[in-house]
Amino acid sequence: MRFEPSGPLQCYNGHVGKEIQSEEIRNQRPLEADPRFRTRNKPHYRLAHWPIWIFVFFIAPGPLTFDLFARGFDVRMAAWLGIVLVGTGVAGWRGCLPGVEPKPYILRFTEDRPNPLYRRICYTAAWGDLISFAVLNLAGLVYAVVDGEWRLRQIYDHAYFPLVIAVWICGALGQLPRVRPSTNGEGTERRYFYGTVWAVCAAEPILGILWKLLPRSHAADIVKLSVFAGVLGFMGFAASLGRLPRTRTIVPGEWAISD
Repeated sequence: MRFEPSGPLQCYNGHVGKEIQSEEIRNQRPLEADPRFRTRNKPHYRLAHWPIWIFVFFIAPGPLTFDLFARGFDVRMAAWLGIVLVGTGVAGWRGCLPGVEPKPYILRFTEDRPNPLYRRICYTAAWGDLISFAVLNLAGLVYAVVDGEWRLRQIYDHAYFPLVIAVWICGALGQLPRVRPSTNGEGTERRYFYGTVWAVCAAEPILGILWKLLPRSHAADIVKLSVFAGVLGFMGFAASLGRLPRTRTIVPGEWAISD
């Protein structure tokens, strides 16, 4: 049986000196064996990640996605979906989509490695979707409550691309979590990313359900705004506490692997 040494530690989260070793680390329970990290991603694991990136890039043209939910699937969406399927399929086959790589790229959360271009592009696109749809839907709800009229279509037509392009520029400059030139902040940055994912992916479907169920009235608009903002806030708070998957704090000295 092996115990963690009391001196300086070299672990999968990087070097930890005596001065920052916590009582929790020094007194942690014995470890039966070193953690085993997979050297290859299994085919089902890789295939399971492909639809995620299909969805991310398919909804990237916001006004087109708005039409999808407002009017249904049409030839424009079929053409765009075909392009996305081919593009992500080729990238996935070459191992150039996060989670679809032949083997894990990140094994240590604080390891200083170059962040590959494909990761930076994919996560920039994901941030663009998350921020743009959440901000514009929130703006549309606020406008409806204050002014009494729905202008969501006009908001998407005039504001979507300026907003998403601003996000893309931030990504190109390496100013977004998981999009920086180095992966050494992965342990913290993934908390921000997945916290946003859980918040937006919970709030948007609930808003869609309320849109279908509630009548078109000012009182209903207030309910939609309250619930939408409330879900975003609640999920964000839960993520900040590390209560949601992949949002827990990564403690120096703790064995970990990026999942």
